[in-house]
Amino acid sequence: MAKIDTLVQDFLAQKKIAVVGVSDKRETGCNLAYRKFKEAGYQVSAVNPRLSSFEGDPCYPDLGAIPDRPDAVFILARPEVTGQIVQQCVDLGIRHVWMHCMMGTKPGLAAGMTSVSQEAVQMCKEHGIAVIPGSCPNQFLKPDFGHAMMRVLWRTFGFMNVN
Repeated sequence: MAKIDTLVQDFLAQKKIAVVGVSDKRETGCNLAYRKFKEAGYQVSAVNPRLSSFEGDPCYPDLGAIPDRPDAVFILARPEVTGQIVQQCVDLGIRHVWMHCMMGTKPGLAAGMTSVSQEAVQMCKEHGIAVIPGSCPNQFLKPDFGHAMMRVLWRTFGFMNVN
């Protein structure tokens, strides 16, 4: 089993997941991930500092505002924001982080389409946080055809390797 598969299984074994970066302005992969986690039975918390609700559920300005601390955090935000979110994870004792990247896990492969910050990845490692630096939960949670194809292609081309 590839290391990413183990990391994904461990992440998906958590029960309470915060989804950082939901949007009311446009449809995003983050919104889809929020719905997929919810449909799969997870306790999901939406995080966006400019929203008070998302799809009828409370939306929190940051991880610390969530009443029931999440076990894991999925981030789809600019890389410079990812570092701030990871620092909140460190402060709150959250042990699982997934940073979105449309093009798999190769650093720098999709500079304009990633939430991965190498500094944030290093911070996770230094603090014992299991980190998935790229890819997308939508490729693993009952994926639609497009996400399933991405997973196959990224594996084939070696874009799903994690160090």
